[in-house]
Amino acid sequence: MLGRFTSRRSPVPPAPAPPPAADVAPALAEVIAPPIVPPPPVVEGAAKHNTLLSEKLLDAKVRLHRRLIEEVNLSVLEKMPDDQMRRQIHGLVQQYTLSERLALNTQELDDFVAEVLDEMTGLGPIEPLLKDPSVNDILINGHEQVYVERRGMLEPTLVRFKDEAHLLRIVNKIVSAVGRRVDESQPLCDARLLDGSRINIAVRPIAVDGPLVSIRKFSKKPFNLKKLVEINAIRPPMADLLAAAVSARVTLIISGGTGSGKTTMLNALSAFISEKERLVTIEDAAELQLQQPHVGRMETRPPNIEGKGEIRQRELVKNALRMRPDRIILGECRGEEAFDMLQAMNTGHEGSMATVHANTPRDALSRLEQMIGMAGLPMTVASIRGQIAAAIRVIVQLQRLSDGKRCVTSIAEITGMEGDIIQMQEIYKYVRTGTAENGAVQGHFAATGVRPRFLVDLIARGITIPGSHFDPTKPL
Repeated sequence: MLGRFTSRRSPVPPAPAPPPAADVAPALAEVIAPPIVPPPPVVEGAAKHNTLLSEKLLDAKVRLHRRLIEEVNLSVLEKMPDDQMRRQIHGLVQQYTLSERLALNTQELDDFVAEVLDEMTGLGPIEPLLKDPSVNDILINGHEQVYVERRGMLEPTLVRFKDEAHLLRIVNKIVSAVGRRVDESQPLCDARLLDGSRINIAVRPIAVDGPLVSIRKFSKKPFNLKKLVEINAIRPPMADLLAAAVSARVTLIISGGTGSGKTTMLNALSAFISEKERLVTIEDAAELQLQQPHVGRMETRPPNIEGKGEIRQRELVKNALRMRPDRIILGECRGEEAFDMLQAMNTGHEGSMATVHANTPRDALSRLEQMIGMAGLPMTVASIRGQIAAAIRVIVQLQRLSDGKRCVTSIAEITGMEGDIIQMQEIYKYVRTGTAENGAVQGHFAATGVRPRFLVDLIARGITIPGSHFDPTKPL
């Protein structure tokens, strides 16, 4: 199979540009106008023109894709040699640009052909969105509606599929590449693209109006703590404390809602783990991008068509304990595996990390209690809370604000038990002060004045954190 799942395709051979027709639309004719024509005096008008031009080309690409789907036998096309396929598609595209009166020069035509080839043999009309670095999420609601998330906000796109069968063909191409399947007997599926992007799929009869596809893209260059500081998701004193905690093998949990940046933060913090340590990661869909050389990655497996062969996270956590890990990193803790994870953290695997879905650090503890209860073991509430208090030292809370910005809203330390209550103290917090007229959230980070108790462990390992980092009178 070609496209995203094969080697990189060589560039398309240049072809002569088609002569512009006499009645080319004025907006597109400007593209090939002689250089002596003065630029428009109003910058906003030029920007609007470029937007209209790009939208028209994207719309033309989608229409051409539909036409090629109808005219070309895709199963035959995918078996053709690369050169023969390029020549055939190049000819069809050249004819199409002439008939549609698209004023494209040679380079633009070559780029157009390359994009159409990606659509024909890659992931269809969403291929341009997957290549767009400004797109974080792609949300497909049936074959006629596609939304994307840019800078934390959702917006509609012009991308369309020919019909439901066309969308299902793209979906099956994605899941078959990672050894999974989706159909009426198994209408739900979690998978990943080869670049690490996570994808969730729901088809009929679960999806009433047609297939629902959610793609969470991951940056080719993962965010590090320095980058998170630059975008004001966290302040330098907070970043210094977390980096020191990870280096000193302080066990921590990253908590937050959907799309709040938990995996991004986990990737950023993992950079401070020593390269001498062996890491084992456990995930539903492999998406962590750890930079250490000694990493063992494991992924759950769904049941087969007979309902057998399922391997859950709990089995993988138990197996990981036999693999001599220094730390276990759980991509997302959501069920009975929480018990085995806490057992590992309490038995020589300090510095392990995991993410959970919760709105506050206190809620994260409540969720862990509930997930341990799902293991079905006869444990009292006091013993469960004792396990949690002994295993976890730090909770990092993230949130996606109403303007789409993601930031760390709290860093809290678990200090132990008092009676049946887990004691916790907040070290840093985000204080929201208002909302600007444009909808931007206004606020600032602040220290609470509390010094974490694990500073003693940091000093014992030769790591020093200045006392000014915890001064509530100084801005972070």
